[in-house]
Amino acid sequence: MIPQFLKRLDEFSTLSDATQAQLQEYISVVEVPKGEFILKHQEVCRYIFYIEAGFARQYYYKDGKEVTEWFAGNRDFCFSITSYFDGTPSNLLIEAVEDSTVIRLHRDGILQLSKTNPEIAQLAIQMFARSLKFSQLRTESILFQSARDRYLHLLDTKPYVIQKVPLAHIASFLGISQETLSRIRAKV
Repeated sequence: MIPQFLKRLDEFSTLSDATQAQLQEYISVVEVPKGEFILKHQEVCRYIFYIEAGFARQYYYKDGKEVTEWFAGNRDFCFSITSYFDGTPSNLLIEAVEDSTVIRLHRDGILQLSKTNPEIAQLAIQMFARSLKFSQLRTESILFQSARDRYLHLLDTKPYVIQKVPLAHIASFLGISQETLSRIRAKV
């Protein structure tokens, strides 16, 4: 399991065997049952989470309602960006939608090793750059795409999401009401 995770990290930036060995000290694996939290509300995010197997939903509360930010499936990363960088309690929650195997990469490992190991520094830059690009694309999608186009994009890029989560979570993720989502689905 850990060797496959390290190969996944290699997709961001190549890591030598020596660097992989250093990094393994900061890697742990946890089993998270369906309905349990990978990251709880107001918990400080000290890890980058990797969903080895399973499925998770990232969300926060706004005016007492759950607002879905993202879904993470097999081979996806997730974490609370603000909490991770600022060391503050997270408003974002990450919940296992199904039984999940989660690999955790501790923040201290990335921060400490990146000071002395250029490979880790490059890995961190590439991982965080990808996360920033994703966040910008998500924002642009909400601002500039129609609800129908956002739904079609979700269908095209992550069709399994439609099968795994209730429509209320999908509507929340798309930034629309359930009624609007029902109308869009009826026309597609």
